[in-house]
Amino acid sequence: MAELTTEKAVFVGIVRQGEDERKVMEYLDELQFLARTAGAEGDRKFIQKIDKPDKGTYIRSGKLEEIAAFAEENDINYVIFDDELTGMQQRNIEKIIKTAAVIDRTSLILEIFAQRARTSYAKMQVELARYNYMLPRLAGMWTHLERQRGGVGTRGGMGETQIEIDRRIVKERISKLKEQLRKVDRQMSVQRGNRGNMVRLALVGYTNVGKSTIMNMLSKSDVFAENKLFATLDTTVRKVVIENVPFLLSDTVGFIRKLPTELIEAFKSTLDEVREADILLHVVDITATDFEEQMKVVEKTLSDIGAANKPVYVIFNKTDAYTCVPYDEFSIVPRTRENATLEELRNSWIAKEKTPCIFISARKKTNIEKLRDDIYKMVSEIHAGRYPFNNFLY
Repeated sequence: MAELTTEKAVFVGIVRQGEDERKVMEYLDELQFLARTAGAEGDRKFIQKIDKPDKGTYIRSGKLEEIAAFAEENDINYVIFDDELTGMQQRNIEKIIKTAAVIDRTSLILEIFAQRARTSYAKMQVELARYNYMLPRLAGMWTHLERQRGGVGTRGGMGETQIEIDRRIVKERISKLKEQLRKVDRQMSVQRGNRGNMVRLALVGYTNVGKSTIMNMLSKSDVFAENKLFATLDTTVRKVVIENVPFLLSDTVGFIRKLPTELIEAFKSTLDEVREADILLHVVDITATDFEEQMKVVEKTLSDIGAANKPVYVIFNKTDAYTCVPYDEFSIVPRTRENATLEELRNSWIAKEKTPCIFISARKKTNIEKLRDDIYKMVSEIHAGRYPFNNFLY
């Protein structure tokens, strides 16, 4: 599927009862970043305050007509919704927005994964996720499966007979992909078993926080790293030795808010590296205004895949890019997280949390020796318990 280069998009979200409008705008900023990663540009955002999404059209028809008029007047290619739309919602929205493709957050993330997949294993995982997403929505799609769909959304309709044919084709393809993935999973399971009892560490975190950069730095390898969302899809495992202690370090796919369940299911075997790790290195982008919310997203995803009770060491990354708004002590505006200096943030976070952590800059190599020393101590402790007759090494 060709990556978009000049497509234009607008973004749509809702402010539910009790939600902060500013927070919803931050979510739409992330949706905009997702679209840019897929190849679509735009900065126009539409929000509507509503108690809950409309069952038929997600938002009210008046707002949809406003969006439709804007899309037509400005040659918009994609109207992207921040939640997953049901098949019925998408079909009803498309009856009003006729000049642009209507897609949701899930299909956008699936498109990005499809663009970023490099190995045959990752491509199969993404294909499985896309077909599982597509299956209940065939009635509203143009789905001659022998032809390639273009872009991040496709519109149109088909007769009932063709829909049934397509549904059978999709189910057969899903079954075949699952069988192919099971074979690869068995091979990977054997490979993991062949590693013996080596101590395993896994880098986890929100997408685009610098996991691959840290992986390269610690393992002195050349894992693909880029300032885009989901630069890493395939799990990379490297043997690392600090001082005299060896261990395995894995770099995994980044998590994100509302990560599609289809992707979590398809990538479960890839995430076995996380489930089987002895220690999780949770990398956090300290420059993100909502980094604590991102941490909660990661923690929930870890819980969803059965890795919630692992020992965790938090790495706050990108300290070189951290900035704060100077606080005016005479201001009547209360002090906020945005006013905190890095030192204040470091002290306050460490004071309220029991999880061991470190503040670094992987790009500038700041505090890296301390990071290596901490990892050495954690791995040595596990290693000594696992190989008691080699304790003389320590």
